[in-house]
Amino acid sequence: MLSDIEIAQQAKMRRISAVAAELGLGEDEYEPYGHYKAKVALTALQDRKNTPDGKLIYVTAITPTPAGEGKTCTAVGLTQALGRLGKKVAVALREPSLGPTFGVKGGAAGGGYAQVLPMDEINLHFTGDLHAVTAAHNLLAAVIENHIYQGNELGLDPKRVLWQRVLDISDRQLRRIIVGLGGKSNGIMRESGFDITVASEIMAILCLATDPEDLKQRLGSILVGYTHQGEPVFARELGVVGALAVLLKEALKPNLVQTLEGQPAFIHGGPFANIAHGNNSILATKLALKLADYVVTEGGFASDLGAEKFFDLVAPNYGLKPAVVVLVASVRALKSHGGVPMDQIAVPDSAAVKGGLKNLAKHLSNLRDVFGLPVVVALNKFPTDDAAELAVVLDYCQEQGVPAAVSEVVAQGGAGGVELAEQVLATIQTAENHFSPLYTRDMPLEEKIALLATKIYGADGVTYTKEARQALAEIKELGFGHLPVCMAKTQMSLSDNPRLKGAPQGWELTVRNLRLSAGAGFIVALAGNILTMPGLPKTPAAQKVDLLPDGSIVGLF
Repeated sequence: MLSDIEIAQQAKMRRISAVAAELGLGEDEYEPYGHYKAKVALTALQDRKNTPDGKLIYVTAITPTPAGEGKTCTAVGLTQALGRLGKKVAVALREPSLGPTFGVKGGAAGGGYAQVLPMDEINLHFTGDLHAVTAAHNLLAAVIENHIYQGNELGLDPKRVLWQRVLDISDRQLRRIIVGLGGKSNGIMRESGFDITVASEIMAILCLATDPEDLKQRLGSILVGYTHQGEPVFARELGVVGALAVLLKEALKPNLVQTLEGQPAFIHGGPFANIAHGNNSILATKLALKLADYVVTEGGFASDLGAEKFFDLVAPNYGLKPAVVVLVASVRALKSHGGVPMDQIAVPDSAAVKGGLKNLAKHLSNLRDVFGLPVVVALNKFPTDDAAELAVVLDYCQEQGVPAAVSEVVAQGGAGGVELAEQVLATIQTAENHFSPLYTRDMPLEEKIALLATKIYGADGVTYTKEARQALAEIKELGFGHLPVCMAKTQMSLSDNPRLKGAPQGWELTVRNLRLSAGAGFIVALAGNILTMPGLPKTPAAQKVDLLPDGSIVGLF
């Protein structure tokens, strides 16, 4: 089989004008960025506010292996399959970060014959959205430092400045740094650091803002630090909210591209689900719902991360209700949860698959019993999968009364997802839907965290470090204890320990710190040893990428 980028380069793309016209967008409602991508004007959504929404199909997964389980491929392939069935469909996904593109996973635009195009541009600079977030974030950081240097009228305590810098490249050396070294003209010397751009609160704000005014209000509400007297200082007090909004003006507009088979694809926003809320922009999702009868979207990592955050942080605030959840599982991930090491994952082992079913069971229980949603299992088939192993999973789903289908969209495109698409459509028509978030907004912060720990992750309880207790008290004192929780934890386990596979029992969630993201509208709870600036692996994906004399790219996944 050809590599992902070879398949993408051989594809015949439709002009973006044809994709937009098929959606019903007028020529004055989008701005082409070349021949195959465009920005959609915010007025396109405003002018359709009375148009009924289409059906929202949410794609998530069981706890993955390090390389992922094909969730994006499934979302794209399902969209292509629905297109083959004659449905007016669109997919809404996050923009890839350069961190994983050049790090562990490689590109993040789908794979094989289930991709979004132009794959190379989407994985790299695209329309510049992530660069705009980086620039806005670092402008605020520079203004903070300059304010302190120029007399510090607000009385900011340099040791309590919360706003770090960001970079959209994985670089462990920048996690903790000293700024202001040298003479007095170089500023105040203090400790700081870098997060990856997708962990920036401004990235979350971009994905949650509904219009330019909402964007500005949220930017102004960013907590940047505290004074020497312990009083909070917000970004609006520094007088640069307008400048930040100007940098983000174009980035706020959703991006329109296409799948390999020509269906519309909205790719907008890129927060990670293990350190942020992990879903594409609300503007892209809502616009897609006005333009298509069916919209496929996905959240990052497994259902305990991206999906939970969509159900608890996004959906209740924007009036969204998923019609069905597609839960992506794979034989190799189940074998991993059954105790098979990654270097043996290709060896057939039906017993290990059975042993790993407890992880699938927990995710099914969360989606069906906790959130009240109908579920279809997509069993993403890999070339090394054994028929007996696939049968173990399908038989289990049948026993549980859960519709399931083998998905071969990576190898076959939309044709390999038709059975899955038919199961999804049938489930939307016939299954009961009792969607409800895990908690209500007025619950105490500790109770929200406890519900996440016990109901979703399977913990016995929650332990707080001294630092976390202090942060909890400060957040309550500031009047933000009512905000929802955005848990930052490992994606490799339902627990906060990446080594615990399956459905761990007999453990407690450790909250080591809490961060107020007042602009985004949530509290980030850091559990376990989670990093907001990743590092590169021993052999980064960047070492496989090259530019040929004819201008074509090779090695990009």
